[in-house]
Amino acid sequence: MNAEPITAGSVRTGKAAGDVPPVHPLWLRLTHWLNALAVVLMVMSGWRIYNASPLFDFRFPDEITLGGWLASAILWHFAAMWLLVVNGLIYLSINTASGRLWHRFFPLSPRGFVADLKAAFHGRLSHADPRRYNTVQRAAYLLVILDLVLLVLSGLVLWKSVQFPLLRELMGGYEAARYVHFVTMAALVGFVVIHVAMALLVPRSLLHMIRGR
Repeated sequence: MNAEPITAGSVRTGKAAGDVPPVHPLWLRLTHWLNALAVVLMVMSGWRIYNASPLFDFRFPDEITLGGWLASAILWHFAAMWLLVVNGLIYLSINTASGRLWHRFFPLSPRGFVADLKAAFHGRLSHADPRRYNTVQRAAYLLVILDLVLLVLSGLVLWKSVQFPLLRELMGGYEAARYVHFVTMAALVGFVVIHVAMALLVPRSLLHMIRGR
């Protein structure tokens, strides 16, 4: 008679390994990687668009831009924009309807944020439970969601300025919207760099996002 193998995880939880829910469900992993693809395409094509009319006294190297020329870069940017918006709405809808948004990202407190930030700087921040976000992670993920919303809204002003006059005025005008769009893009790139660095420091977090477990 063959005995069922017992793992450490099943001993602790009282469940078979196959019964343990994944760290990240399939819908979350799919929307995460589609969002990553959309962000890369939008940023690289956006840099090519920026080079056609720079806001500052620098240009992005052509080697890290997408599109080859302005018209092609705009087409790439719009295609990635729809992917980002539709995928983002699916992500937010499922997160909200399932209650995951409130469970994973709240509560937030200044005291908890400062404590977790100090622990991170001293290398003492625990990653033992991948299903629990620390306060720094919660704040960072919520801020990047807000950043993406502002990025999309400022992009709408640049794309359809006449059709969104109120939004344009709230942004401070068309030229001000260009600066808002650039700053929110820079904040998003900064988040991605830190996010990737943290994933490399804690490799199992990347495996969780690929395999779910």
